[in-house]
Amino acid sequence: MSAPIPRYAVFGHPIAHSLSPRLHALFGEQCAIELGYTAIDASPAVFAAAVHAFFNGGAQGANVTLPHKAAAFTLANAHTATAARLGVANVLTRLADGRIEAGNNDGAGMLADLRARCGVDPRGRNVLLLGAGGAARAAAFALLDAGANSLVIANRTMARAQELADVLVQPRHVSVREWHELDRCAPFELIVNATSAGVQHADLVLPARLANAQTSAYDLSYGSAAQPFVGWARDAGCASASDGLGMLAETAAASFERWHDVRPDTEAALRALRGAIL
Repeated sequence: MSAPIPRYAVFGHPIAHSLSPRLHALFGEQCAIELGYTAIDASPAVFAAAVHAFFNGGAQGANVTLPHKAAAFTLANAHTATAARLGVANVLTRLADGRIEAGNNDGAGMLADLRARCGVDPRGRNVLLLGAGGAARAAAFALLDAGANSLVIANRTMARAQELADVLVQPRHVSVREWHELDRCAPFELIVNATSAGVQHADLVLPARLANAQTSAYDLSYGSAAQPFVGWARDAGCASASDGLGMLAETAAASFERWHDVRPDTEAALRALRGAIL
């Protein structure tokens, strides 16, 4: 009898837009690894139960996207050093002893994409971070670790922005702004959109004065979800405006390597994915 095909998934809400199943299928083909990977839509109320049922059914690993990154960290009973530092997780792995390990490769994936494909190094830059959720938390730590000169956090709920700033514990480099105060800010050198507005089909109204010809803009979302922010950035005259498809590829590759001990070719996969979403 042949061994069962290893099972993996991405959990989110909503999740129908996700390209993760296609991406992991491409990685499996590259590396001659047979696997099953599906997208599972789970509301916050049933997320933990759905994850436990998935792993109790013999699954090996899962990726996690909004709005579940904090909950994924909480339900795990083992944590990588990075996840423990951030308090949020985007990858879950079933260990040999049956425990579920929470990891986080969002920040590393974002920096890899920014530097390699966008030609943007956060070092020494004044950065505006939009959002204060799980993805924003990973981005904030990564940007500061990369040497950002300053980090301004703006979120529609001020308390969440302040909570993130407090966790970062770098008052000389980090500050928060009310959303309605953004029209009084000077242009930033890098603007990172970590809100869920695009995925949720919500309005994201930003003043043009946040950007100029020296500004780089980057959305952690990809495809149609990133189009409103990327479009705004181009209209505002930004030097560059990029979505986060490359970040998705980098984080997926890191997850794939964690599960299969081999690093796939992200560039080949990205060429295929770009064609799929255009």
